[in-house]
Amino acid sequence: MKAIVYRKNGPPEVLTCEEIEKPTPGDNEVLIRVRAAAVNPLDVHVMKGGPALLRPIFGPRKLKVPGVDLAGVVEAAGAGVTQFKAGDAVFGTGRGAFAECAVAPEPKLAIKPDGVSFEDAAACPVAALTALQGLRNFGKLQPGQRVLINGASGGVGTFAVQLGRFFGAHVTAVCSAGNAELVRSLGADRVIDYAKEDFTQGAARYDVILDMAGSHSFSARKRVMTSRGICVGVGILAAPKSLLAMIGGLIRTLVDSRFSRQKYVFFMAKANREDLTFLGEMLASGKLRSAIDKRYTLDEVPEAMRYQGTWRARGKLLINVETR
Repeated sequence: MKAIVYRKNGPPEVLTCEEIEKPTPGDNEVLIRVRAAAVNPLDVHVMKGGPALLRPIFGPRKLKVPGVDLAGVVEAAGAGVTQFKAGDAVFGTGRGAFAECAVAPEPKLAIKPDGVSFEDAAACPVAALTALQGLRNFGKLQPGQRVLINGASGGVGTFAVQLGRFFGAHVTAVCSAGNAELVRSLGADRVIDYAKEDFTQGAARYDVILDMAGSHSFSARKRVMTSRGICVGVGILAAPKSLLAMIGGLIRTLVDSRFSRQKYVFFMAKANREDLTFLGEMLASGKLRSAIDKRYTLDEVPEAMRYQGTWRARGKLLINVETR
């Protein structure tokens, strides 16, 4: 099968498109004929090897196929699989999604609803799950509350704006002026151009801050949080300052825990069938849409990874995988 591979960490130039053997699903895994995949910032970090301290973990010890988000058709099921059979259209997260075939654990997949394209389904998993779990599980967002989305025009942010409105909150989106129209079209009540206004200096107070940018210290964000406000941090690998902001926030939270009910939490989304099914139903009903910036072929994955690495993508980058 055709796949994008690399044997050492580095820039997109380490990626090549080659013919390799088709993977074999293990117990409780399925083999998927990939129709579409999506690029995530984490894919870029893993390709580069991540921060120096994490390179022994991320660094490939053998040929590696990148990519996590996928949508396609089940080709074969491993032992113990009960939810899916050959011919089922599915979406979720797996291993080696930038290939004609990939393997995925059964619990991290859901049936793709009729009427939802493979592209829209593939754009969803990591980004939409992060937005959903960040707002609902960790932010505890409630109807009538005020939520601020910092980094609103990216993959997670575009889903978070829509989900914030779905949960009945007043949504303030922070992004560049060039992306203001996009986030307004997704349902933002107010848009802040970060180049002209520092949201931490404003008069508004927020019950929840979902922060993908990591552009401010936790103490700065505390100033615009309500007395019981929750700041949810994601995407710390986007820049060293994001990692420092997270560490500083955790330390400050521990120090302030006796005196304040404000909270800072950091998490990484966990794929599960229940949440994927919920997101698929929202896509099918039109209550949620995938904001797709650019589309690439499998051969163009290096170009897609290069663009993702600029941190300027508006929404998601899609890989259309040609089937034979």
